[in-house]
Amino acid sequence: MRAEVMEFYGLTRSPRAVGYYETAHHRQLLQDIKQAAYDSDLVALCGVVGAGKTVTLRRLQEMLARENRVIVSKAVSIEKSRITLNTLVTALFCDLSPDKRLAIPKNTELRDRALADLVRKRRKPIVLIVDEAHDLRQETLTSLKRLIETAADGDGKLSVLLAGHPKLRRDLRSPTMEEIGYRTTVFSLEGVTGSQREYIEWTLTTCAAAGVRVDDILDPAAVDLLAARLRTPLQIEQHLTLALETGYQASEKPVGEAIVDSVLSKQIDDLEPTLTRHGYTAKVLAELLDTRPGEVRALFRQTLGAERSRELKEQMLAAGLPI
Repeated sequence: MRAEVMEFYGLTRSPRAVGYYETAHHRQLLQDIKQAAYDSDLVALCGVVGAGKTVTLRRLQEMLARENRVIVSKAVSIEKSRITLNTLVTALFCDLSPDKRLAIPKNTELRDRALADLVRKRRKPIVLIVDEAHDLRQETLTSLKRLIETAADGDGKLSVLLAGHPKLRRDLRSPTMEEIGYRTTVFSLEGVTGSQREYIEWTLTTCAAAGVRVDDILDPAAVDLLAARLRTPLQIEQHLTLALETGYQASEKPVGEAIVDSVLSKQIDDLEPTLTRHGYTAKVLAELLDTRPGEVRALFRQTLGAERSRELKEQMLAAGLPI
């Protein structure tokens, strides 16, 4: 957000820099995930785009570090779709090895024996965190069982915590993933659903200078409209920024309902953005529906024939997609 906009509304920071907001749902969820990481082999945290998965993972890492009962390892590879079992093994070697000159055996038998020995020497359970796990290939997800077994071969315990879009939950529950899916404890992150007004007011209060009230920045009717239309922290932060920048250009303070309505995307709940927030891009849908990406994009643009559109939507409903 531009400095002149922040000064006009009496803000000391941008809505995009407010930090972590915790509801009762978040507190309970963190406790449940933490306990599952201690007790289970596989844990998955699923939430739509912008729900706060990455921030929640950071909070969880802080909790695990404070309690010091486990060693936390994290796969930081950027291209998640290219992650393989070897990538995850490398992450474990990087985080568990005391030797700064990391030497991972190229032979897989020697590598797995070295990993088992490394786990044995650390003498603590290990939690491996993989963010954006909805991009992992099915064979990589399935190979997690072997990775956990490798740690057990070293008389150790490895838990794998996956975080991703709701697509990850569906992938894990698919009949072809029974070997891994039935072993996974799945949690859902609801973001700020049900607490949108409170989140908006908290965000503005956190950003405002001393003495500046929420009503000085946004009209109550404008807050109501944002709370009714938006669901995630990311959506709220984005549209608050747009509303304040548009209000500044109109010299309007507090920002009214009409300006908020003008910046709200009219397509925010259309089929394509809804599916994308859940992890279903045109490419993913084409594979799922056994069709061409171009046909899916035509469906999104509403240029596909009525009969074929109905067929694809019926397939999506049958697959449990949120349409």
